[in-house]
Amino acid sequence: MDKGLDIDGRRTLLGCHAVLGALAARDASVATSARATLGQALRLVAAARRQPDRAAGERALVWAQAPGRHILVLGEPAYPALLAAIPTPPLVLFVEGRVDLLATPQIAVVGSRKASAGGLRLAQEMAAALAQAGLTVTSGMALGIDAAAHRGALAAAGNTLAVLGCGIDRVYPARHRELAGEIRRHGALVSEFALGAPPARHHFPRRNRIIAGLARGTLVIEAAARSGSLSTALHAAEQGREVFAVPGSVRNPQAAGCHALIKQGAKLTECVEDVLEELSMPGLLPPATASATDDQSLSASLDGDARRVLAACGWEPVTIETLTERSALTVSELSSILLALELDGLVECRANGTYLRAR
Repeated sequence: MDKGLDIDGRRTLLGCHAVLGALAARDASVATSARATLGQALRLVAAARRQPDRAAGERALVWAQAPGRHILVLGEPAYPALLAAIPTPPLVLFVEGRVDLLATPQIAVVGSRKASAGGLRLAQEMAAALAQAGLTVTSGMALGIDAAAHRGALAAAGNTLAVLGCGIDRVYPARHRELAGEIRRHGALVSEFALGAPPARHHFPRRNRIIAGLARGTLVIEAAARSGSLSTALHAAEQGREVFAVPGSVRNPQAAGCHALIKQGAKLTECVEDVLEELSMPGLLPPATASATDDQSLSASLDGDARRVLAACGWEPVTIETLTERSALTVSELSSILLALELDGLVECRANGTYLRAR
C-alpha cells in the first residue's frame, strides 16, 4: 500500500468507506460527495449518525496484505491522475493485479450485453488492435461487448482493466470467473466498492463513471437506444474525454444508441485508426486487410447457391421469407444453406428468427 495515512487512519477511512457504501443504496449523493481526507469522510458518516465499520476496515487491510492487491486512496501518489480529475472521483480504489496499468493511456471499450456475433467479433478485433497500438483496454467485464473487448486485448498479449460493479472479492457475472482470473493475472481488476459488496443495480452507473474516468476516450460498439453503455459515454463527455461510436444499419436496434451518440457529436468510428488519430496516438497496427482477405477467401470457397444466400443476407436482419425472395431458393434449400453458413461463422441467426451476416 502507498504511503499516506497511518494504519489506524487507513483502518478508520476504510471503515467510513464501508458505511458510505451502505448508505449509497438509500442516497447516492452521500457516496459521491466524499473526498480524500479522513476528516471529510468522518463528517459524512457522523452526519448520518453512524460509526465507522472498523471490522470492515480491518478486513480490507488483511485483504491487501496478499501479493498483487492494493488499496489506493484519493490524494495519494499512486491514485490515477485522470480519475482524480473527474467531478466525483471514488474515495478508495481496490485493485488486484497490475496496479501500474492504472497510470497507462487507456481506451474504454463498451457496448451491448446482447451484441450480435458481428459486433462481438468487431469488439475483439478492435480491442486487440488498440492494445497492440499501446493502449490499455478498459471495460466492465459485462456480458457481450465488454467481455469481447477484454478477450481481444488478452489475445493480443495487450493490457486490460476490468472495473467491477461489486466488491473486488466477487465475480459478476459468475460465468466470467475464468475471464476474471485471466484479467487478474495479466491485467487488473478494479472496484470502488467495499469487500463483499453485491452487484446491486445502483452500482453500475457509478462503475461507468470510473470506466470513463480512467480512459482518454470511450468507444461504443453496438448499443440500443436505452443502453447502459450510453451512461459510460455520457460520463466521458461530461468529463471532457473523447467519445467514439461505431455506426450500423438504421434498421438494427442495436445501432440506435451509437447513431444517437454520433448525432450528439461523438466521432463516427469505422476503424482503429479513427481512434488513434483523434487521440493523437498513431501506432503500429496489424494489417487492416487481413481479416477481410480471410473472409473473401472463405466466401470464394462456397458454391454458387451459398454465395447467393450470403449476399442476400446483407448486414441488417432479414426474415427467411425475404431471403427466399432474394435468393430464389425454396425454404428447405435455404434452411440447409443457412445452417452451413452459420456453422462457418458467416451468418448469424438472431433470437427472433432473422438472419444477418456475421462477417
